[in-house]
Amino acid sequence: MAKTRNAGTTRKPPEPSTDHQPLEEWRQGLVPALQPIVERVDALVREAFPDPRYALKWKKAYYGSPAIGWAIEMVAYDVSVNVVFLAGADFATPPPLGDSGRGRYVKLRSVDEVDTPEMRAWIEQAAEVPGWGWSG
Repeated sequence: MAKTRNAGTTRKPPEPSTDHQPLEEWRQGLVPALQPIVERVDALVREAFPDPRYALKWKKAYYGSPAIGWAIEMVAYDVSVNVVFLAGADFATPPPLGDSGRGRYVKLRSVDEVDTPEMRAWIEQAAEVPGWGWSG
Protein backbone atom coordinates (compact mmCIF):
# COMPACT_ATOMS: atom_id res chain seq x y z
CA MET A 1 0.00 0.00 0.00
CA ALA A 2 1.34 3.43 -0.94
CA LYS A 3 2.40 5.77 1.81
CA THR A 4 0.67 9.15 1.91
CA ARG A 5 1.37 12.27 3.86
CA ASN A 6 -1.41 12.95 6.30
CA ALA A 7 -2.51 15.49 8.86
CA GLY A 8 -1.17 13.31 11.67
CA THR A 9 2.43 13.98 10.70
CA THR A 10 4.44 16.81 12.19
CA ARG A 11 5.06 18.19 8.70
CA LYS A 12 2.06 20.34 7.85
CA PRO A 13 1.33 21.49 4.33
CA PRO A 14 2.16 25.11 3.55
CA GLU A 15 -0.67 27.62 3.48
CA PRO A 16 -1.90 28.18 -0.08
CA SER A 17 -1.91 31.67 -1.56
CA THR A 18 -2.76 33.32 -4.87
CA ASP A 19 0.26 35.62 -4.38
CA HIS A 20 3.13 34.54 -6.65
CA GLN A 21 5.55 37.24 -5.42
CA PRO A 22 7.24 35.13 -2.68
CA LEU A 23 8.23 32.57 -5.32
CA GLU A 24 9.65 35.33 -7.53
CA GLU A 25 11.75 36.61 -4.63
CA TRP A 26 12.92 33.06 -3.87
CA ARG A 27 13.92 32.52 -7.52
CA GLN A 28 15.89 35.78 -7.60
CA GLY A 29 17.92 34.63 -4.58
CA LEU A 30 19.04 31.39 -6.22
CA VAL A 31 22.37 30.62 -7.87
CA PRO A 32 22.26 32.60 -11.16
CA ALA A 33 22.73 29.49 -13.32
CA LEU A 34 19.59 27.90 -11.84
CA GLN A 35 17.28 30.90 -12.17
CA PRO A 36 16.36 30.27 -15.85
CA ILE A 37 15.51 26.63 -15.04
CA VAL A 38 13.21 27.65 -12.20
CA GLU A 39 11.68 30.41 -14.30
CA ARG A 40 10.86 27.99 -17.14
CA VAL A 41 9.39 25.32 -14.84
CA ASP A 42 7.35 28.04 -13.13
CA ALA A 43 5.97 29.24 -16.48
CA LEU A 44 4.96 25.72 -17.53
CA VAL A 45 3.26 25.03 -14.21
CA ARG A 46 1.36 28.32 -14.25
CA GLU A 47 0.24 27.57 -17.81
CA ALA A 48 -0.99 24.04 -16.93
CA PHE A 49 -2.71 24.68 -13.61
CA PRO A 50 -6.21 26.12 -13.49
CA ASP A 51 -6.67 28.45 -10.51
CA PRO A 52 -3.08 27.95 -9.24
CA ARG A 53 -1.97 28.36 -5.64
CA TYR A 54 1.58 28.95 -4.43
CA ALA A 55 3.60 28.69 -1.26
CA LEU A 56 7.16 28.90 -0.08
CA LYS A 57 8.08 26.77 2.92
CA TRP A 58 11.22 24.90 3.99
CA LYS A 59 13.09 26.80 1.21
CA LYS A 60 10.94 24.99 -1.34
CA ALA A 61 8.37 26.32 -3.80
CA TYR A 62 4.98 24.61 -3.88
CA TYR A 63 2.38 24.61 -6.62
CA GLY A 64 -1.16 23.31 -6.46
CA SER A 65 -4.81 24.12 -6.83
CA PRO A 66 -7.90 23.97 -4.60
CA ALA A 67 -9.18 20.95 -6.52
CA ILE A 68 -6.13 18.71 -5.99
CA GLY A 69 -3.99 20.24 -3.21
CA TRP A 70 -0.22 20.52 -3.56
CA ALA A 71 1.03 18.78 -6.69
CA ILE A 72 4.59 20.02 -7.28
CA GLU A 73 7.46 20.86 -4.96
CA MET A 74 10.56 22.54 -6.37
CA VAL A 75 13.88 22.89 -4.58
CA ALA A 76 17.13 24.36 -5.89
CA TYR A 77 20.54 23.06 -4.88
CA ASP A 78 23.99 24.27 -5.96
CA VAL A 79 24.01 22.65 -9.40
CA SER A 80 20.50 21.36 -10.02
CA VAL A 81 16.81 21.92 -9.47
CA ASN A 82 14.69 19.02 -8.23
CA VAL A 83 11.07 19.04 -9.34
CA VAL A 84 9.06 16.67 -7.16
CA PHE A 85 5.69 15.47 -8.40
CA LEU A 86 3.93 14.65 -5.14
CA ALA A 87 1.65 12.09 -6.85
CA GLY A 88 4.14 11.14 -9.56
CA ALA A 89 3.86 7.41 -8.90
CA ASP A 90 0.26 7.67 -10.14
CA PHE A 91 1.23 9.13 -13.53
CA ALA A 92 0.90 7.11 -16.76
CA THR A 93 4.71 7.16 -17.04
CA PRO A 94 6.18 8.22 -13.68
CA PRO A 95 9.26 10.44 -13.44
CA PRO A 96 12.41 8.32 -13.05
CA LEU A 97 13.66 9.19 -9.56
CA GLY A 98 12.20 8.31 -6.17
CA ASP A 99 10.88 4.99 -4.98
CA SER A 100 9.05 5.55 -1.72
CA GLY A 101 5.49 6.71 -1.35
CA ARG A 102 3.76 8.50 -4.22
CA GLY A 103 6.39 11.17 -4.89
CA ARG A 104 8.65 11.00 -7.93
CA TYR A 105 11.11 13.61 -9.16
CA VAL A 106 13.46 14.81 -11.84
CA LYS A 107 16.79 16.54 -11.43
CA LEU A 108 17.27 19.42 -13.88
CA ARG A 109 20.63 20.99 -14.71
CA SER A 110 19.69 23.01 -17.80
CA VAL A 111 16.73 24.74 -19.43
CA ASP A 112 16.97 22.21 -22.26
CA GLU A 113 15.98 19.50 -19.77
CA VAL A 114 12.81 21.46 -18.95
CA ASP A 115 11.70 21.83 -22.56
CA THR A 116 10.93 18.18 -23.23
CA PRO A 117 7.66 16.41 -24.03
CA GLU A 118 8.08 14.26 -20.90
CA MET A 119 8.43 17.25 -18.58
CA ARG A 120 5.38 18.94 -20.10
CA ALA A 121 3.37 15.70 -19.78
CA TRP A 122 4.35 15.30 -16.11
CA ILE A 123 3.35 18.88 -15.32
CA GLU A 124 0.02 18.44 -17.12
CA GLN A 125 -0.66 15.21 -15.21
CA ALA A 126 0.31 16.89 -11.94
CA ALA A 127 -2.43 19.45 -12.56
CA GLU A 128 -5.02 16.65 -12.64
CA VAL A 129 -3.93 14.02 -10.10
CA PRO A 130 -4.77 14.68 -6.43
CA GLY A 131 -1.58 15.45 -4.52
CA TRP A 132 -0.87 16.49 -0.94
CA GLY A 133 -4.02 18.08 0.44
CA TRP A 134 -4.41 21.14 2.56
CA SER A 135 -7.19 22.00 4.97
CA GLY A 136 -9.27 25.12 4.76
